[in-house]
Amino acid sequence: MIIHELETNFQSKIDGEIKIEPKDWMPEAYRKTNIRQISQHAHSEIVGMLPEGNWVTRAPSLKRKAILLAKVQDEAGHGLYLYAAAETLGMSRDEMINDLHSGKAKYSSIFNYPTLTWADMGAIGWLVDGAAILNQVMLCRTSYGPYARANVKICKEESFHQRQGFESLLVLSRGTPEQKAMCQDAINRWWWPSLMMFGPTDSESTNNDQSMKWKIKRKTNDELRQQFVDMIAAQIKVLGMQLPDDKLIWNEDKKQHDFGAINWDEFWNVVKGNGPCNKQRLNARKKAHQEGKWVRDAAIAYANKKKIQPSPSVELMAS
Repeated sequence: MIIHELETNFQSKIDGEIKIEPKDWMPEAYRKTNIRQISQHAHSEIVGMLPEGNWVTRAPSLKRKAILLAKVQDEAGHGLYLYAAAETLGMSRDEMINDLHSGKAKYSSIFNYPTLTWADMGAIGWLVDGAAILNQVMLCRTSYGPYARANVKICKEESFHQRQGFESLLVLSRGTPEQKAMCQDAINRWWWPSLMMFGPTDSESTNNDQSMKWKIKRKTNDELRQQFVDMIAAQIKVLGMQLPDDKLIWNEDKKQHDFGAINWDEFWNVVKGNGPCNKQRLNARKKAHQEGKWVRDAAIAYANKKKIQPSPSVELMAS
């Protein structure tokens, strides 16, 4: 009876648009769903630094290098906000990172694709970050308070990343024939993986209904994907490029674009660890974690020392 009342009060708060905070009672399934989603989001930000970090030393100008460095730094900060938000649900950062390294926890499948040319930096900013923003804007209103607040800051920074990516592609699209071809090639390779970022179709998703009831999510996978297609179909006209989908056409009756079938076999193959760069990405994260151990040990030792030793003002008073 008590549990039933707690669940009723919990749902009433959500229905009344009152944020759930860390010390509030919540169903265990709600806690686990948020841990899974927030930690996966955090892992995606951290692993997402790798494809772009690959091009920092090869940027075509100092301006482009500064922009890319700032973006990679932003993503590290996003991971920090999100790990901190997930920790409020009772899971330690060490546990989350161990789950990532063991393969138990996932990150966005799109970061398992290679960055072959400089144009990929623009395509990631425009398409990948563009898809992420649509999802994260929705998450600014998610029912769990710490996650919602983290996404507010993340969205402000991601919006710059998308504009920077589009501007980079715009320069290439107005350049030499080789630059135009490089721009189109990057769009061709990143378009379909970007559509997969929203997750399985609503008919195949196992989490949509409950997440919508708890207002962890505000829109379904298919709703967000459709919104993304309509947005990009309009923006690509400015670039003078083409999306690699001969089924893409405006549907006047629906007031939205129809588009071709997504290769879900490819999506699930990448999710299961068989993508082009799955092993490379995970090995890079493990290596960085191992080589950074001395920094973590030093920080812990310093923190412990500060706790044990009295401050100079205390010593002066004691004398």
